[in-house]
Amino acid sequence: MEARRSPIQRPTPGGRRAAGRVLLPAAVLLSLCCRATPEPIRYTIPEELSRGSLVGPLARDLGLSLAELPARKLRLTSAAKRQLQYFTVSEESGELYVSERVDREEMCGEEPICSISFDALVHNPLNVFHVEVAIQDINDNSPTFLRDNFQLEINELTSPGARFAVGAAKDADVGSNSLQDYKLEANKYFEVEVKEKQDGSKFAELVLRRALDRETEQSLRLVLSALDGGDPPRSGTAQLFINVTDANDNAPVFAQDRYRVRLREDSPPGSMVLNVSATDADAGTNAHITYGFGKMPTKVLQNFLLDAESGIMTLHEALDFEETRGYTLLVEAKDGGGLVTHCEVEVEVLDVNDNAPEITMLSVSSPVPEDAPVGTMVALVNVNDPDSGENGQVQCELSGEAPLSLVASSGGSYKVVTASALDREQAAEHRVTLVARDRGNPALSSQAALVLEVSDVNDNAPVFEEDVYSAYVAENNAAGTPVLRVQARDADAGANGRVSYWLEGSSAGSVAPPVSVEAQSGAVYAQRSLDYEQCREFTVTVRAQDGGVPARSSTATVRIFVLDRNDNAPRVLWPAAVAAAGEAPPFEVVPRTAEVGYLVAKVVAVDADAGRNAWLSYELLHAPEPALFRLGLHSGEVRTARAVSERDATKQRLVALVKDHGQPALSATATLHVVLAESLQEALPELSERPAGADSPAELQFYLVLALALLSALFLLSLGLALLARLRRAGPPAVLRCLGAQRLSLAGAAFPADFCEGTLPYSYNLCVAPGRALTEATWLPAPLPSLPAEELLGTVSCVKSSLNTTAGVEDPSTASDELQVSKLQRSPCYF
Repeated sequence: MEARRSPIQRPTPGGRRAAGRVLLPAAVLLSLCCRATPEPIRYTIPEELSRGSLVGPLARDLGLSLAELPARKLRLTSAAKRQLQYFTVSEESGELYVSERVDREEMCGEEPICSISFDALVHNPLNVFHVEVAIQDINDNSPTFLRDNFQLEINELTSPGARFAVGAAKDADVGSNSLQDYKLEANKYFEVEVKEKQDGSKFAELVLRRALDRETEQSLRLVLSALDGGDPPRSGTAQLFINVTDANDNAPVFAQDRYRVRLREDSPPGSMVLNVSATDADAGTNAHITYGFGKMPTKVLQNFLLDAESGIMTLHEALDFEETRGYTLLVEAKDGGGLVTHCEVEVEVLDVNDNAPEITMLSVSSPVPEDAPVGTMVALVNVNDPDSGENGQVQCELSGEAPLSLVASSGGSYKVVTASALDREQAAEHRVTLVARDRGNPALSSQAALVLEVSDVNDNAPVFEEDVYSAYVAENNAAGTPVLRVQARDADAGANGRVSYWLEGSSAGSVAPPVSVEAQSGAVYAQRSLDYEQCREFTVTVRAQDGGVPARSSTATVRIFVLDRNDNAPRVLWPAAVAAAGEAPPFEVVPRTAEVGYLVAKVVAVDADAGRNAWLSYELLHAPEPALFRLGLHSGEVRTARAVSERDATKQRLVALVKDHGQPALSATATLHVVLAESLQEALPELSERPAGADSPAELQFYLVLALALLSALFLLSLGLALLARLRRAGPPAVLRCLGAQRLSLAGAAFPADFCEGTLPYSYNLCVAPGRALTEATWLPAPLPSLPAEELLGTVSCVKSSLNTTAGVEDPSTASDELQVSKLQRSPCYF
């Protein structure tokens, strides 16, 4: 949020009386506000009215006649100036008109009730009436989808009843004009159901009502419409593109379910018996068919051969009528996806009737998946009676309670199929007995036990304990902070019931989501530190998926709310800080004739936090004349607390403290410079001239540095003379004898780094001539006897001091535009 400071108009001496006249009616107005009508005047208009539309007879409703309108001076007023831009009142008729188009959605958003309030002010006598104009919503917005089209990939084996979320439409209108219903283009596979969220919004779910078949329709294109409740209603549409993916759902189909062949027992080996043929409606490898025999006795199989590619059956061994009366062969066709279908091939020789029925389990599909449709063949049984006539006629039935039934086929074969839906979660195994009886007298029978195991199918998706989770995390949290834990359960077993979690989407808008979820436990952790000022709340979608093939999953929404902490200090927008050193600070000019309550300036500050952490209060921290100014606790307005006197200083420096209400509270300061003068032209000369007899801080600093330099020079001179006298008494050292009378030149003098020691607020800099650097063993070498004291002082050292104290110097921030405190200067080295 960015606030701007409006310029304050300074009254001229001649205009102060006019300002006083404005303040008087305002005070009277405040005193008469309590006499306003207790019940407000209410009008109701629809939104989007054109400019100049009549709202209502305001003057008549106030009890004013047209004759007294000029004297009563009816006008509109409001503390919120923006409210007045929408309406105006006629001075002649006193009727209220629309002055600017009103958009309810722009003004009130999704709020169900929207109104504009203002006051009607009349004079003679003065009175205030509260007026409220309710804005009614009209159906001027159509529902819109987030996307114009949705792409769905659905396998043709998807069970009816499966649901697919296609998103929600948005409507800016409210009430009955908002989104009410969804409609789907008529089709035979899908229908749409309308769901309602906790917040009242509606979204659409696509429900599969009929199994898909890729071989019939490979893709679907449907139109989804969103309708509101307006009159006339508005709508929005989105395209649904559904691609049906292929599955190996078509088993090979023989041209005949049963083949009958009659062979003479004298047929030679290698003779062709028949040619079976099957087709497959699938595509690719799923349609490649190979042929073979089903499960049959070895003795039967050894008499025939079947070519796997062509399906041609030939005789392998010679037939014997007395030994074998006939053969029933089970031929299966298998496609590339593993689906198998069977057909029967009956080879008749001669039937002999003197034996009990023989039950042969030709094929048993166990375990059977629990999602097998009703009528699925789980076993193929061949019942054969060697007898002839009625003695060779056999009846079969199943004994036992199980969801199975027996379907008889000609040629003595039976199929055991499912009679109802299987459910592994209720029964994992079924035991039945197959009983076969012939029609002889007495009848002969045989039994066979059939154990059918039901294998688990991933027919249960994980179910979350809650559809929407909510969590609260304080900002500035540490990375890895636990947020909450989501939990989903799956009724399946094994890998089909093992649930794992991951994040599917986030609303934060960043590349990396702010949180992560542990795949096994569902614990949600914060990935990084959260900032309330950048993101106050966001949602993530957690998907729970089992380990089945194909996997099933469900999602839950996690709403994470970031709690604010007081981590932002108030920022002062006005008065602005001085941009660079040496730039004159801004100042306010207050006339010395200003009365009590005169508005000097307003301190404007903002806080990036929210709630109590952003509530700001102002107090006057420093002022040369505390009784002259006062600072509004909540408004930040600086006003005069008393009349300005001639004794008050021309320049006033006020320091305001701005602090929030957080725990702990954070604060900032603002410095305001005030000049007491009648006008800006009068203030500039006072700011530029210096008081008589007062030295500037730069001059005081120069004098102090000069004094310190002289004292240091005298000290070093005394020390050098003392050392010179002592060395003269002791004689020159051996090293100086080698040097002879060589003198040192000042022209080539070089200075090492400054030597500073001590705790004084200024420093000394010792400059040593070339070749005369100090060592750790000696402090100063003996001076040359031939050098005079003045030259010795110049070649040995020089003093440079810098005054760092600011005692007695006025704060630079109190200077005016032309009175700037110069930088501290260093005195040069004196030789």
